[in-house]
Amino acid sequence: MEWSNLTITDFVLLGFHELPDFQLVFFFIFLVIYVTSLVGNSLTTGLFCFDRHFHSPMYILLCNMSVLDMSFTSMVLPKLLDIFLTGNNVISYHGCIAQVFFFVVLMVSEYFILATMAYDRYVAICHPLRYSYFMSLQVCFWMALISWSIGVLEGILYVLLISFCAFCRSNEVDHLFCDLKPLIKLSCSNTQTIERIILGLGSIIGFVPSIMTLVSYIYIISTILKIHSKEGRHKTFSTCSSHLMVILLFYGTVLGMYMRPKSSYSMDQDKMFAVLYAGVIPMLNPLIYSLKNQEVKKALGRITTKFLI
Repeated sequence: MEWSNLTITDFVLLGFHELPDFQLVFFFIFLVIYVTSLVGNSLTTGLFCFDRHFHSPMYILLCNMSVLDMSFTSMVLPKLLDIFLTGNNVISYHGCIAQVFFFVVLMVSEYFILATMAYDRYVAICHPLRYSYFMSLQVCFWMALISWSIGVLEGILYVLLISFCAFCRSNEVDHLFCDLKPLIKLSCSNTQTIERIILGLGSIIGFVPSIMTLVSYIYIISTILKIHSKEGRHKTFSTCSSHLMVILLFYGTVLGMYMRPKSSYSMDQDKMFAVLYAGVIPMLNPLIYSLKNQEVKKALGRITTKFLI
C-alpha cells in the first residue's frame, strides 16, 4: 500500500506474505513455540522465585532471563499468530513504536544479564571462597537492576529518534514485527544522522557486555585447564556449560542479524533470525538450563510428582 503526502497512522506487517498457502501451518508451528516457551519459562520463573533452595545469585539471574524470554515471545508472537490465523496484519503507529521500544529494552537487557551471568560464573569458578562477597544477593540485585535500566534508557532514546522520522510513502513493514531497520527504511526523512547514532550507540552498548563476557570466559577456561583431574575439569565446566550454550545461541543469532555486510543483506534472512531470537531461543533456554542442571531437574521432578499425586 503506497501513500503520498499523507501521515501514516498505522502499519501493515507483511510477515511471511510470500508463502500464502502455509499461513495455517505457520500458525500451528508458532503456537507450539509460544506455548512451550511460556510453560517452560513460567515453570523456571516460579521455581526460582518460590523455592528457597534457589534463592542464590545464579538462579535470580536465571529468573530474570526467563522473564526476558517470556516478554520477548509475548511481544512478537501473539500478533504474528493473529496474522497467520485471521490475516489481520494491521498494527497502529503507537503499537508499532511500542514494539520497537520493548524490542530494544529486552534485547539490551538480555545482553547485560548474560554478561552478569558470565561474571557470576567467573567468580564461582575462579574465586569460590570469596563468592559470597563478590556476588552477594545485594550485588546481584543491583547488577540486574542496572541491566534493565540500561535497556529502558536505550529503548526510550531509540523511540525518541524514531519519532523524528516522517512516514509518508509506504506503510508496509516487510518483517514479522516492527523492528528498527525496516521502519527506518520506510521513512521519507533523511535518516543518515539517526542511523549513525543508532549504529554508534548499538556498538558501544553491545561492546561492553561482550567484552565482559569474553574476559570472564578467558579466566574461566584458564582456571579449568589448570585443574589436573579430568573429572574435576568436567565437573567445573558443567557449572557454566548451559550458560555458554545460551550465549553462543544468542550472540550468534544477533551478530548474524546485525553484523552481516550490506552486500549479503536479505529481508528473508532477517525474518529467519527474528524467528530464532524471538521464538526458538526463548523456547530452548529453559530446556537447556533444566537438562544441564541436576538441582533444577530434581526440583521439577518434585513439582511434577506433587501435581500427579
